[in-house]
Amino acid sequence: MNLVTGDYARQKNAATAGVRPEHLMLSKETGLWQGKVTVAEHLGSDTFLHLDVPGIGPITARTDGEFECRHGDTVFITPDDTKIHRFDEKGIAI
Repeated sequence: MNLVTGDYARQKNAATAGVRPEHLMLSKETGLWQGKVTVAEHLGSDTFLHLDVPGIGPITARTDGEFECRHGDTVFITPDDTKIHRFDEKGIAI
């Protein structure tokens, strides 16, 4: 799970917001966050992307095997707001 703090978590009324890799929508054109691919793991039907997102930190995203990208590419990431996990300052789910 990706753990995000700062402004994004505060907007969700949490100290930390958790987003699973499969609950991130990826695009090459638009999205909430913009990141650089540091590692692209093409595993057949799935691709896992390890991204460096300024202001957020490292993020892992899972997409289908048809999403073409490689190290150094820029991608846009949007979390599925209906699947966010929220945690308080002590790390307890709220």
